[in-house]
Amino acid sequence: MRILFAGSPAIAVPSLRALSELELEGKGVILAGLLTNPDKRRGRHGQPEPTEVSAAAAALDITRREKGLTPIPQLKPEKLDAQARNEVAALSPDLLVSFAYGRIFGPRFLSLFPLGGINIHPSLLPKYRGASPIPAAILAREKETGICIQKIALEMDTGDILVREQFALSGRETASALSETVSQRAANLLRELLSGFAAKSAAASPQEGEATYCSHIEKEAGLIDWKKSAEEIDAQIRAYTPWPLSFTQLGKDTLFILDAQCIEHHPEPLPCEKVSGTVLEIDKNRGILIQTGKGVLAVTRLQWQAKKALDWKAFSNGVRDFAGAKLG
Repeated sequence: MRILFAGSPAIAVPSLRALSELELEGKGVILAGLLTNPDKRRGRHGQPEPTEVSAAAAALDITRREKGLTPIPQLKPEKLDAQARNEVAALSPDLLVSFAYGRIFGPRFLSLFPLGGINIHPSLLPKYRGASPIPAAILAREKETGICIQKIALEMDTGDILVREQFALSGRETASALSETVSQRAANLLRELLSGFAAKSAAASPQEGEATYCSHIEKEAGLIDWKKSAEEIDAQIRAYTPWPLSFTQLGKDTLFILDAQCIEHHPEPLPCEKVSGTVLEIDKNRGILIQTGKGVLAVTRLQWQAKKALDWKAFSNGVRDFAGAKLG
């Protein structure tokens, strides 16, 4: 079975590696090629850099050559147009496997694959269809989440489910940490699915339950509204790590809040009549205590814009009269 893998960010790298390993193990899989986003100018000097998946494929090529396999052909089209379709067709793929590629596949593109396409989605579909299911689950303070591998349908994330895995959340995950967990679990799930793929494909089941949706996250979403509860703000901080990060203002300066926790019990009564966003005190055991719309948030890691991140002790030592300041 010849597979074209479509993916771009780091979360998809273990799945790409799994496909290459299946080929090396002689499990009936041939990694026919990689479809990823074009190189993007990044950094201070604006040098073009490949996607994380593209870079991983280049690293895999070293091992593949040593084992007598050909390098992975990489396609990086700006659009999935006629030229891109011709390039894909030249690879003679049987199946499309997609994970966080970032573009919609149209009917003419999907017609290139005799076995159709499958997509790895990090949520318990039909919950959180769309571009940001991992932050969405954290924002909603879900107790559990999961991974679905679905058949690719023309309408986004509506395809029948081939396999799914469900697991509990601790309530302290960041989007970064949960993405790492998902990336490894998804690779294992993909390996499992491709063993006896024909039978599992025939047994795919429709999605059940009410659909919910999540969209692309904009940078402005990170702005903290101190009128929200401490639990909501804590979830926001975790959901938006590592991007776009959660931030507030102190005067004209931007301050990123990188790590925090809600306070459930405090040894002494706090002045809860304080306005939301007020820095209540510097607690030597818990960090910087900030009043929210409901409850108190203990901040333990902060960063001024364009400065390095600091723990709350180092930060407090460098800022005079921070207690009593009004954020936002």
